[in-house]
Amino acid sequence: MKQPQSASESSLDFRIRGMDCADECAILRREVGPLVGGGDRLSFDLLRGRMSVTGTDTVSAEAVIQAVARTGMHAETWTDDDDAQGPGDERASRRRRATLTIASGAFGLVALATHAWLAGGLLAALGSEGLGLSNDVPWIARTLYLVSIVSGTWYVLPRAWFAVRTLRPDMNLLMVIAIVGATVIGEWFEAATVAFLFAVSLVLESWSVGRARRAVEALLAIAPDVVRVIEGDGAREIPAKTVPVGSVFLVKPGERVALDGIVRRGRSAVNQAPITGESLPVAKAPESLVYAGTINGDGALEVESTKASGDTTLANIIRMVGQAQTRRAMAERWVDRFARIYTPSVLVLAIAIGVVPPLFGGAWDEWLYRALVLLVIGCPCALVISTPVSIVAALTAAARQGVLIKGGTFVEAPETLRAIAMDKTGTLTEGRPAVVEIVAREGHSERELLAIVAGLEAHSDHPLARAIVAHAVAEGVTPSPASLVRSLPGKGATGTVGDRPYWLGSHRYLEERGAEAPDVHAALEGMASSGRTVVVVGEDSHVCGFIALADPVRPTARETVEHLKRAGIEHVIMLTGDNEPTARSIASQAGISEVRAELLPQDKVRAVEELVDRYGTVAMVGDGVNDAPAMARATIGVAMGAAGSDAAIETADIALMADDLSRLPWLIHHSRRTVGIIKANIAVSIGVKLVFVLLTLGGIASLWAAIAADMGVSLLVIANALRLLRDSA
Repeated sequence: MKQPQSASESSLDFRIRGMDCADECAILRREVGPLVGGGDRLSFDLLRGRMSVTGTDTVSAEAVIQAVARTGMHAETWTDDDDAQGPGDERASRRRRATLTIASGAFGLVALATHAWLAGGLLAALGSEGLGLSNDVPWIARTLYLVSIVSGTWYVLPRAWFAVRTLRPDMNLLMVIAIVGATVIGEWFEAATVAFLFAVSLVLESWSVGRARRAVEALLAIAPDVVRVIEGDGAREIPAKTVPVGSVFLVKPGERVALDGIVRRGRSAVNQAPITGESLPVAKAPESLVYAGTINGDGALEVESTKASGDTTLANIIRMVGQAQTRRAMAERWVDRFARIYTPSVLVLAIAIGVVPPLFGGAWDEWLYRALVLLVIGCPCALVISTPVSIVAALTAAARQGVLIKGGTFVEAPETLRAIAMDKTGTLTEGRPAVVEIVAREGHSERELLAIVAGLEAHSDHPLARAIVAHAVAEGVTPSPASLVRSLPGKGATGTVGDRPYWLGSHRYLEERGAEAPDVHAALEGMASSGRTVVVVGEDSHVCGFIALADPVRPTARETVEHLKRAGIEHVIMLTGDNEPTARSIASQAGISEVRAELLPQDKVRAVEELVDRYGTVAMVGDGVNDAPAMARATIGVAMGAAGSDAAIETADIALMADDLSRLPWLIHHSRRTVGIIKANIAVSIGVKLVFVLLTLGGIASLWAAIAADMGVSLLVIANALRLLRDSA
């Protein structure tokens, strides 16, 4: 999990132009990391082209900018306006790339036409390039070919030079060597063709990643830029980014909500699909939460803002998806390791093919040409792009479904899950317990008992405490003033009401106190067996009574568990701190046979550790806060209903923005589809390479055919990966 930045650490943010994929992030870590004290001090948001550097007390922004420039990318200090300028800057960058690519193709065609006109025909022009240092190409045609080559390699040359300086051969270097080699042996047309087609492939790569980015950026655009803030008897429109927390603003029927907040006046139904993926509008009333980017229904709402525009749930989603792209999946790491070995090997093999056969009588021009063809077909462009584009598309498709995945590794992991552990309250149940019965004893009345417990629980955030206090308010019971209140995590609470000390807690806490009588035990067992959670209230001398609460099972819980089992999840286990009878009753309603009850937080961690040891890959599904230790120990931590909860989004590896268990089976199928597409892309990329290597060794392949094949495979894997954006099953 990401470590918090200490208050003593300074930080700098930079916009990085030219950072299009995780490959560039790795390059920046290698070049900038040593300057700032290690790569762990760098974090990247690919979505917005942002690099953050922590611990910059001894490093100037200028030094970082110079280090980035050495990689062939360009850095500038991040400004407050960059969020709005980002998409426009990206489009301008793509236009520059596309313009240079078009120029490369146009000058190449003009050069060929000029060459053919001066040589007396197309065949004569192509024939005059004869392998070797040929001077048959007119200088005008050579100049035009050279302009075509420079235009096509304008963005490649700085990266190739960086690869030379760092002794890390990459596809940029392979392409430049092949193009320069072709010009040296007089193959001007083929050199220009290779430069143009490689530029086309880079534009396509930028476009494909940009399309996935824009799919997420479209979310950011749905939050209005202007907020109608209520002042006195009227309302004034001001920019959303200037609205202070605590301001009350008006949302008219049919408008989008601009900021996260709490409804203060009005009732309506709000479409929350952009945030939570819920298909049906959600009813909103005073005290309900609303989120930026959601669409108001027929009623006007007055909302008190609870977060600044840059801290809304929507902004967090955008930020997390951007950061997730830098957390590489296992397949990406494998491709990276493979490319580190593969690319130098191709370079060595090409040198051997170009040098060794001529030493034993082969023609230098013929074998040098074959070596150049091998360099072109050996370029791992399609292989390198196949996985990142798939991961970006998968992350984006999941975000559209209200599933926030924190990195590529967590896209892959659900595919291998064998067991899923679930918390009970708020996960399998609706998480909104209500008081259903009050049993007073030893001369206490129900209202007196309710007043005592409401007083002890008045400041607690526990769901049961909130339910009891809410019930007291509904019944018109004033909570009794309590003092010296002390919470006992996992057990209950103690405090003083009036001049008497009281305690409250679970059946287990009653047993720990040694205050349980046979009749009390029988009553508690009877209430718990029906699926109720019982809070026991007592003082030093006796048990005052019980308050029974029920938390209904989610309507989709049983169906979800069945779908998980059909999806191949061998074990679904409930982990809960509730008593055994209640846990068994809820598990039975949800279709779960494996139950571990009466667990303290540390017991849940041990239970997850046992499951991991037994099954290997295990997900823990909880609320993202109370279950954080157990979620951290699992292979994947999944937070339920994370919309509006920064803690849940930060804690979990995967956050289900809505309280919708059905997203779990969807997540597993989505993961399997993503992994299948990645494997297919890798297989096709390597397969085409092998075929062309054989054709090259046989003297059949040509430079332009090799790059055309590579571009074709790149197009194929990109199209295959972008199918994930349509994953809305």
